[in-house]
Amino acid sequence: MSSPSKRREMDVMKLMMSDYVVEPINDGINELNVEFHGPKESPYEGGVWKVRVELPDAYPYKSPSIGFLNRIFHPNVDELSGSVCLDVINQSWSPMFDLLNVFEVFLPQLLLYPNPSDPLNGDAASLMIKDKDQYEKKVKEYCELYAKKGNVSDTLTDDSEEDVSDDDDVSDGRSESSEEDVAGNADP
Repeated sequence: MSSPSKRREMDVMKLMMSDYVVEPINDGINELNVEFHGPKESPYEGGVWKVRVELPDAYPYKSPSIGFLNRIFHPNVDELSGSVCLDVINQSWSPMFDLLNVFEVFLPQLLLYPNPSDPLNGDAASLMIKDKDQYEKKVKEYCELYAKKGNVSDTLTDDSEEDVSDDDDVSDGRSESSEEDVAGNADP
């Protein structure tokens, strides 16, 4: 069996030679940004996300860290940090898996089959359970606002604060302006 560093190089090279746009960070192979497209025939279709991949020193024996850099409305993705809650990455990772599995199988399945009973985004989970049509509408809205090819940003908060707070259909429960309002209304 090859060493972890050779395996890391091979997996990154396989990902770069695939159809994915891969941007190494700091000219290394331990941190990458990968362009990920939403699965066809899903509310995420047409969305393009920049996904951050960090490979630990013990990769492939230890799973990569995966996070969305631009916003996505999904029960198993933390809206503010982009962290992903996915058992196969976080708990049952095996050295048999590689980075292509993450982008060709694991992330598409995550988007196609959300698990609202184990949420990182309680608002998305609650809406999905209570009103699937409204949930899908909100997903598409986020795709339009934050995940279009031309406006994929490097951070979760670039130019997006006013867009989320203007949404009257469903509150995300984390209005940035409400903290300022409360602070502004406090008695001196």
